[in-house]
Amino acid sequence: MRTAGDLAADRPRFDESTPMARAIERQMLVRQGRRYGDPMPRPGSTRVMVVANQKGGVGKTTTTVNLGVALAQHGLRVLLIDLDPQGNASTAMSVEHHRGVASSYDVLVDEVPLADVVQAHHEIPGLYVVPATIDLAGAEIELVSLPAREQRLRQALAAHPLVDGDGEDRYDYVLVDCPPSLGLLTLNALVAGAEMLIPIQAEYYALEGLGQLLETVEMVRAHLNDRLVVSTILLTMFDARTNLAAGVASEVREHFGDQVLRTAIPRSVRVSEAPSYGQSVMAYDPGSPGALSYLEAAREVALRGAPTGGAR
Repeated sequence: MRTAGDLAADRPRFDESTPMARAIERQMLVRQGRRYGDPMPRPGSTRVMVVANQKGGVGKTTTTVNLGVALAQHGLRVLLIDLDPQGNASTAMSVEHHRGVASSYDVLVDEVPLADVVQAHHEIPGLYVVPATIDLAGAEIELVSLPAREQRLRQALAAHPLVDGDGEDRYDYVLVDCPPSLGLLTLNALVAGAEMLIPIQAEYYALEGLGQLLETVEMVRAHLNDRLVVSTILLTMFDARTNLAAGVASEVREHFGDQVLRTAIPRSVRVSEAPSYGQSVMAYDPGSPGALSYLEAAREVALRGAPTGGAR
């Protein structure tokens, strides 16, 4: 006869029948430093993803940083390139980016090899950063007179031995954080990338500039980079309590379909606090709703690019 102890041993430790139960289980696992779910698969080749939206304040840098950290924490090799003169991604990654440090400016303007400006993250194995310095603020003007001004980043990536290489040490992901504009810096990223990730704030104004952004993407596809596709759209700062957020989400999903990730990033104080400590929310509070949401979003991105399914 089976005892109560036998029955208890056979039951799952957590009740997985409800979303709340699953969320509690994940929080406990993460807080204990344990991973949950299947490991993230390596893509068949390096995926160069451009995180861009000319509207400011929609979570571009936050998304780039936290997706990069989540992917690296699950064994993937990630290169994060900061192309924003504000250098917020560099701050969040806690890498040096004061004037005089080799940075993305040197790559674009002076054609310094990309490998010479890469910094390894001091805590997370497999995560590497190309910082941005204030010098990038003048790069838009300096690039105008240079030959192949919109091809600079593409050429730098093509020359890097760990991008699209065959060895185990190649980069699995290159994530490019763009400034909130459609100038030459963003154009360099769009020409260099094969995929584009657009963060969209779940508010009405966030949709207004989306048409202009997509028109720019089509122009780049037609004249400079026919490989570029909008593969991923991520809803950020999502407040499920408001009808406005639900309406914006419904409209985005209806228009873009499978390009929109199932995971939406909620409004979270922890996500906003993390950069002030030079950290991603994945390190600052790994069990918070914001961190768990970015972890799920990273898993979706990785599975969409898995060898079995092919890159979108």
